[in-house]
Amino acid sequence: MKQMVHDAARRARSAATVLAQASRAEKDAALIAMAEALVAATEEILAANALDVAGAREEGTPENVVDRLSLDAGRVAAFADGVRQVAALPDPVGEVVRGSSLPNGLELRQIRVPMGVIGMIYEGRPNVTADAAAICLKAGSASLLRGSRNAARSNAAIVAVMRDALAATGLPADLIQAIAADDRSSATHLMQARGLVDLVIPRGGAGLIRAVVEESTVPVIETGTGNVHVYVDADADLEMALDIVVNSKTQRTSVCNAAESLLVHANIAEEFVPKIVAALHERDVLIHGDASFQAADPSIVPVTEEDDATEFLASEISARVVDSLDAAIDHIRCYSSGHTEAIVTRSLASAQRFTRGVDSAAVMVNASTRFTDGGEFGFGAEIGISTQKLHARGPMGLREMTTTTYLVTGDGQLR
Repeated sequence: MKQMVHDAARRARSAATVLAQASRAEKDAALIAMAEALVAATEEILAANALDVAGAREEGTPENVVDRLSLDAGRVAAFADGVRQVAALPDPVGEVVRGSSLPNGLELRQIRVPMGVIGMIYEGRPNVTADAAAICLKAGSASLLRGSRNAARSNAAIVAVMRDALAATGLPADLIQAIAADDRSSATHLMQARGLVDLVIPRGGAGLIRAVVEESTVPVIETGTGNVHVYVDADADLEMALDIVVNSKTQRTSVCNAAESLLVHANIAEEFVPKIVAALHERDVLIHGDASFQAADPSIVPVTEEDDATEFLASEISARVVDSLDAAIDHIRCYSSGHTEAIVTRSLASAQRFTRGVDSAAVMVNASTRFTDGGEFGFGAEIGISTQKLHARGPMGLREMTTTTYLVTGDGQLR
């Protein structure tokens, strides 16, 4: 298995060298061809996905995981459209980050260049296969895609379609490769292929991300789990708050930017809590609530500290009443995964205190947490949402998939 992974990485490095010389027009043509091929192969992709979904259900996979795995024609069209959106975005390669003329006459420029070979290790969600391949390609890098075993047929079908499209446009098919998922060691060999792979990005549950961060010898960009909070302030517009909480929690429950924790200021709890409890119960959301929430509805499950720290990825939410904005901030800093937090308030001072007080990759003021997304931010398809504090934080698009080189131009200067 190690030899197989390393051979794939060597082919990827060779292909990336070719891609580094390609023009934007050539990369965009390849991306458009990939998008068209994905749409044309919808039935083939759905047939492979149906086998994956059936296998997952036979194994007793939770329905929220099955939802992330499942494809239909609309979802295939959506990730194909994401590939087209990437093609339409400016090419980050060659972009000048900064530049200056030094006193000795040297011209200094910091420019964006490709990473080289990027490994993705991810769970479920076959759309990630297309998203990651497209972003890596546009950013000038080859991608090694190690999806999960339960999505193996779907991922293989998607990769095969994209490789054929690449070859038809004259770029190396080995710019996109699937790494076998039937043996866990393939992920280990990918994340330890230092010198062959330039960057590894894990995308999935907390266990996967922790394993990659702890075991990898290749540099890692950590994408985090989403224990996402919505705080309803004392000065909130309560109708707006209802809409934002419901949308954040229920628009799609199995994604990392869905709300998992609700905090309500005590001053408006008597009026707001019964309303939000009714609204969430109407949508079959199980509430893990404190005494104030249980008083509104005895059927509410008592909240625990474990609930406070849980990313449910399902129709469940933890809920508490807090005495102050500072108490909300303290709670969030204690339990948040650093993904997204939201405040609903009409007070500019409260909004400013909240945005300065929490420490997350994205902070929403009077908006749904579901907007933390590369597509919604205008980045095109995203490769993941980083919760670390290094060069990439938040939704990672094209620029985050490049590194930089300093280009120094002189006229014979000597030191």
